[in-house]
Amino acid sequence: MSAPRTQALPAGDSAARAEAKETIWRLAAAALGHPAPELQRAFESGTFHAALNDAWFSVTGRTWPKSGPSADFAALESGYIAAFLHGPKGKPVASLLAGDHERLLAGQARPVFMLNISAFYRHFGLQAAAADEGRSDEPDHLASMLEFMAVLVHLEVQALRRDRDPAAYRRAQRDFLRRYLGPLLNVVAGCLRGCPDEALDATIRQLVGELPDWADHQAAELEARVGRYRDPDAASAARAEVAEGHAAATRVVDQNLWG
Repeated sequence: MSAPRTQALPAGDSAARAEAKETIWRLAAAALGHPAPELQRAFESGTFHAALNDAWFSVTGRTWPKSGPSADFAALESGYIAAFLHGPKGKPVASLLAGDHERLLAGQARPVFMLNISAFYRHFGLQAAAADEGRSDEPDHLASMLEFMAVLVHLEVQALRRDRDPAAYRRAQRDFLRRYLGPLLNVVAGCLRGCPDEALDATIRQLVGELPDWADHQAAELEARVGRYRDPDAASAARAEVAEGHAAATRVVDQNLWG
């Protein structure tokens, strides 16, 4: 068990606290992308835990539990593949692609859903890695979304350090968390909870279990700073309902009520 942490936490609106949040998002992205041997080494040496523990404590005031690493890189990779790519009957236990989950599409065609996520990235001059860069990341992959959150928080850090208003970056974080990243984190965590297989690396499993609540807390904190999130899909549905109601009322008015 680790010793109690006694140092003061960074101020709630400080660049130091935002940097800690950036570190959490970035480490989570590294852990939930397809494993590389470097990740196994970081788990074995304790450097991953040390970095995550420091950042987690700075934001939450709690230490991150230390778990033993997978036996070797082959075990790390095979556990990841079984959980997120090719599990029982060739299907993942918990797909990390948002577009694989019908409830997240909310009636949208998958190409439209993907374009909407990509539009978020393009607005900040980003795109998912292309195949000629050595890997191909889908924009709706959880690791891509986590990395994007790290970028948004990095932009917030820069604004704070330059005494500029970070509100635009905070609004982007709030909207992306509420609309895309938070729902995907919850779905993935829910799928894993129903899977008794312990082959998945313990640190990755812990991250999947902790991140949904943490993301929700971050979104609530952002809403307290820059206003509540307004779901554009809900707003569109409300406008359509109002328009339909108006049309129905017009049809009633146009009727000859007296025969």
